[in-house]
Amino acid sequence: MRRGSAPTMKDVAREAGVALGTVSKVFNNGSVGDDYRQRVLEAADRLGYQVNSYARGLKTNRTYAVAVVLPNIINPFFSVLAQNLCQALTKRGYRMFLSITDFDPAAEQRYIHMAQQNQVDGIIGLTYNPDLQVADKVPFVSFDRYVSPDVPCVASDNFGGGQLAAKKLVDLGCGRLLFLRIGSTVAGESDKRRDGFESFCRSTGVEYDTLYLRDSDGLTPFREFLQSHIHQGCLDYDGIFCCTDVLTMEIQKMLLEMGIRAPEDVQLIGFDGTAIHMGRAPECSTIVQPIPLLAETCVDILLKEDKNDLPSLICLPVSYAPGGTTRDRA
Repeated sequence: MRRGSAPTMKDVAREAGVALGTVSKVFNNGSVGDDYRQRVLEAADRLGYQVNSYARGLKTNRTYAVAVVLPNIINPFFSVLAQNLCQALTKRGYRMFLSITDFDPAAEQRYIHMAQQNQVDGIIGLTYNPDLQVADKVPFVSFDRYVSPDVPCVASDNFGGGQLAAKKLVDLGCGRLLFLRIGSTVAGESDKRRDGFESFCRSTGVEYDTLYLRDSDGLTPFREFLQSHIHQGCLDYDGIFCCTDVLTMEIQKMLLEMGIRAPEDVQLIGFDGTAIHMGRAPECSTIVQPIPLLAETCVDILLKEDKNDLPSLICLPVSYAPGGTTRDRA
C-alpha cells in the first residue's frame, strides 16, 4: 500500500493472509467461514479500510440498507431488540434505518411505503396494523405478529413460555394463580402466553383467573381488581404471571402499596428477560426471550436468497430465570 493512499481490498487480503475472493465474499455478504470472516474484518479495521457502499450497490443492485419498524425504544424489550438487530445487520455489512411508530397503524403503513420508495433491501417490522400492505418485491419479515401467509414471522415460543411460567409458580408452592395482561387488541404471537398458561392450569387442575386489558384501559383496572381480591390483609392469589417484565414491576409496586409483598406473600413471574440481556440480574423472575437469536434469525431470513422453503412461523425456545421475587432460586 502506497503511503497516503487509501487501502484497497488487495491490501486487506494481504494483511489477512487470504485470497482476494475471500475478502470480496466477506464484504458482499457471501458464504465464508467465521474464522476467515473475522480475519478479514480485523485486517480491514487495522488498515482503516472502508467499503464503498455506493459502488458496491451499483455492482450488486442493492442498497445494503434494511428498514426496521418498531413501536418505540422506550420499552426495554424494544430497545434491546433494536440494538441486536443493528448488530446483526452491521456484522453483515448492512445499515439499519429505524422508524418509530408509537403503535400508530397509519404511521406503520407510511413508514413501510417510505422504506419501499427508498429501495431498501428489506424490512423487519413489529407492527399493529391488521391491514398492513407490503409490496411483494420488498422482502419483509414480521416480528411476533402474523401479516400474511407470504410473510415469515419470527417469535419466541410464547405458548411454551406461558406453560413454563404456570409450572414454575406451581413448583414454588402456589395454589391459586392469576394471569395479567395489557396490550393491543390486534392479535399477535404474544397472546399465546395466556393460552399456554391456561393450558397448563387446566391440565393440572390448578385454580386460576385472568385479567386481559387493552392499552387504552390503562393500569387502574389492575389496581381495582387486586384491591378487590384482598381480604383481611391477604391476597386471594399466591402466584401471578404478568405478560411482560414492565407490567410485573408495576404490579409489584401496586401490591406493595396495598401491603402485599413479593416474594413473601405472592410469587411474581414476568416475560421478556430484558434485564438479563442488559447485563443485570432480574429483580423479578421472568421467562427469557432469546433476543439476540431472535434478531439474528430475522436478519438471516430477510437476507436469504431463496425464500421458497421458508416456514410462515419460526418459534424460538424461551427459558426461566429466577429473580428477587422468588422464594426458591433453585
